[in-house]
Amino acid sequence: MGKLTYEEVLDKIGNQRRFGTLPGVEVTARILERLGNPQRGIPMIHIAGTNGKGSVSAFLCAILQQAGLRTGMFTSPHLVDFRERIQVNGAMIAKEDVARLGGCLLSERYEAAPSMFDYCLGMALLYFREQNCDVMILETGLGGRLDSTNAVGVPVVTVITKIGYDHMEILGNTLAEIAAEKAGIIKKGTHLVVESQEREVMEVFAAAARKAEVKTYQVVDCSEITGIAYLGKEQEFSYHGYRNLRMRLPGSHQYENAAAAILAAEAFLKETNTVFGETVIREGIRTAAWPGRMECLSEHPGFWVDGAHNSNGAAALAESLRQMFPGEKFHFVMGVMADKEYEKMLEDILPLAVDVKTANVGDSRGLQAETLAECIRKKGVPAEAVSKIEDAVLPAALAEDFPTVAFGSLYFIGEVKGIWQTQKASV
Repeated sequence: MGKLTYEEVLDKIGNQRRFGTLPGVEVTARILERLGNPQRGIPMIHIAGTNGKGSVSAFLCAILQQAGLRTGMFTSPHLVDFRERIQVNGAMIAKEDVARLGGCLLSERYEAAPSMFDYCLGMALLYFREQNCDVMILETGLGGRLDSTNAVGVPVVTVITKIGYDHMEILGNTLAEIAAEKAGIIKKGTHLVVESQEREVMEVFAAAARKAEVKTYQVVDCSEITGIAYLGKEQEFSYHGYRNLRMRLPGSHQYENAAAAILAAEAFLKETNTVFGETVIREGIRTAAWPGRMECLSEHPGFWVDGAHNSNGAAALAESLRQMFPGEKFHFVMGVMADKEYEKMLEDILPLAVDVKTANVGDSRGLQAETLAECIRKKGVPAEAVSKIEDAVLPAALAEDFPTVAFGSLYFIGEVKGIWQTQKASV
């Protein structure tokens, strides 16, 4: 295979199978063995959950950087740029490194066919080794027990964020079944941090923690999150002895994500004998950024985007909007996958809606815009299916009377952001 360009690498790995006969954990184990296990020697934080993984990763990355650690972060999916998936100290991997490492991975022969996710993970681990990372934060792709990232090794710290109903055809039909799949990343020798959950979920995690004989097991106690205040572009709160923390990530759900990151960061820094003080935590929480999650693209007219792509996400979005804009109504733009509980999502969103525009998501699993619009109209809210996303999100399409919020699939939010950025660049 000759030298590949960045675009050729993305095309080739993007066309790999989505799911295969072997679980990702087995495929990746074989790939890593073939590559000489590049992850060895890099302490890891492993994160699973239905919602909040990316935000917790962003908080952790910022805190660990403040502690002086060279921090690699692997997340998925990306919003606008593939390189968002692989970052070191907040900087995306360079295109030439994607081309070089991707080309190397594609030229190898493996016992089992890698998926796009397997290639991305392999690329990330090779890059983190080259970059001499002091720590790497790995976010699971789907589930936990059989996820590709579960082959990487025993993490110093394991974090499990909010569990909800998602990917039920793969992970299970009950919260307990889904939790059992997520709990598959809990290993002997790790420190475990868990966000607050439904009782049946907590029972699963507690049992898994006992079985694995984890070093410590901490659950975020939301009653300890106090002093909550929304201050325009920042939110304020106190937690775990840290008073009047500020964060730029908006949304009521971010308080618990920040709290989980604080517990995880403390556990990691203490375990690795890294000297840190209150400023490390405080500045990390303050500087963390995570695009596409309650992100304001325009203040006048008001335009927000949020990757609320399942029922838990929609409930968190609705609660955040009520907190940030008491008594306000919104124009919504929505694009979701057909396998999501979109009617349950609407239960939380429609009480806040003036109207809704629906759009097709650029994926074969996307719910048809007209199908969604008809469902909304039946619930008594005006809805219109747009033929092109541009017709709903360009500045000329935004209304001045009420803010507009685009939400749904992360791929959809990525398209929205791409359209917005392209339009801004052309002005």
